[in-house]
Amino acid sequence: MSGQVFWAPQAWLDGRWQAEVLMQADARGHWTSFTVGRPAPEGVERLAGPVLPSLVDAHSHAFQRAFAGLAERRKAGEDDFWSWRDRMYGLALKVTPAQLRAIAAQLYVELLKGGYTQVCEFHYLQHREDGSAYPDDELALSWALADAADEAGLGLTMLPVLYAHAGFAQAALRPDQRRFATDAAWVWRAAQRLNAAGRPLLNAGVALHSLRAAHAPDIRALQALVGETALPIHIHISEQLQEVRDSLAATGRRPMQYLCDEFAPDARWHLVHATHSEPAEIAAVARAGAGVVICPGTEANLGDGLADLPGWLGAGVPLSLGSDSHVTRGWIEELRWLEYGQRLGLRQRNVAADPRGGQPSSAARLFEASLAGSAAPAGLTSWGLAPGARADFLVLDTRASGLLGVPQPALLDALVFASQGQALRDVYVAGRVRLRQGRHAGEEAIADRFAAVMAELSTGA
Repeated sequence: MSGQVFWAPQAWLDGRWQAEVLMQADARGHWTSFTVGRPAPEGVERLAGPVLPSLVDAHSHAFQRAFAGLAERRKAGEDDFWSWRDRMYGLALKVTPAQLRAIAAQLYVELLKGGYTQVCEFHYLQHREDGSAYPDDELALSWALADAADEAGLGLTMLPVLYAHAGFAQAALRPDQRRFATDAAWVWRAAQRLNAAGRPLLNAGVALHSLRAAHAPDIRALQALVGETALPIHIHISEQLQEVRDSLAATGRRPMQYLCDEFAPDARWHLVHATHSEPAEIAAVARAGAGVVICPGTEANLGDGLADLPGWLGAGVPLSLGSDSHVTRGWIEELRWLEYGQRLGLRQRNVAADPRGGQPSSAARLFEASLAGSAAPAGLTSWGLAPGARADFLVLDTRASGLLGVPQPALLDALVFASQGQALRDVYVAGRVRLRQGRHAGEEAIADRFAAVMAELSTGA
């Protein structure tokens, strides 16, 4: 047999557990075939537990990993998304390229431990502390992220962000947003350079920060540059009720309706958060073929609200997950939050389950939806345990807390709703092991650099 060959005692294929699975990849680290019900032949790598496909983390702001846990106190008055944002900007004004690389490397190892093997970096921290371009390379901070991803060994989709305005009615940025300033030409140039870099696990799309930060002329200018190019296009939208109110005042329409009416989004578009929606907006997004990226941990942490999960699932809109501000860094917890938020809001159980559609498991339905929605936001043509997809996968530790003794049909349910601690034993990217028994080969050195940077940022050094 040529290439790489793995044998799993069980693997999640075609939406269910199947036994004795031979998985073959080519020399590039992409799947070529799967054979079910075959005892392990000699000379193959026998995996130590059940195999799951990994997921794509479709929304990340890596620098915010250094802010996780540092905004959880309220001294006076009310605390909300907007007050959190003002405090977060204080960090954004200080981070250097070297510090960003150290922060991102720590984060990316943690994402591997959380079951993600590709991350979409919604990257708007672009310039020097005073807002001027880095003199040697205007993409210095982008390359810092790419180097961190190389060190961790996971795939990276860079999304340089168009960020031009402070609000719907504001022509300029605020002074504390000076490091974010870009236009359509800058974003397009950055995406082209990143895609031309030739790094095997790096690709790029484009992003618009939001309708308040990218106005109609900005959006149309970027659309003209992208044309029909098959790049993912991401945008924050309808995260906060204030954004909805501001959109109504400025355009006469709610954000997603305005986007669909004016800019004809298609399957390349990925609407991040989409928290506050009406049925007509969900229908418009579904007709457009766009996807949504839900970030349950961050949306809970920031008090954003609960997305209409039954509405999005019922309309067949592609769904993916994001870790966003990185208060949570694994898809197991994100899926748990996604379902539990609905249970709390609707006072029901197993909201995501669809027994009439043949899926009685909430965990399986949410996992399958997230798996099916993983490729497009990352600009990839396929994902998961399927021929042609990159050979990324997870090996479960069946002796982990919550999984021990669980019968196989309930294994995914227990993983999402009953496990705690590290339930992933091994993690592979492009056929190469990145975590072995829950540990990354470089994690101690990476953690030491991260701790040093956290000390620098806290003291102003």
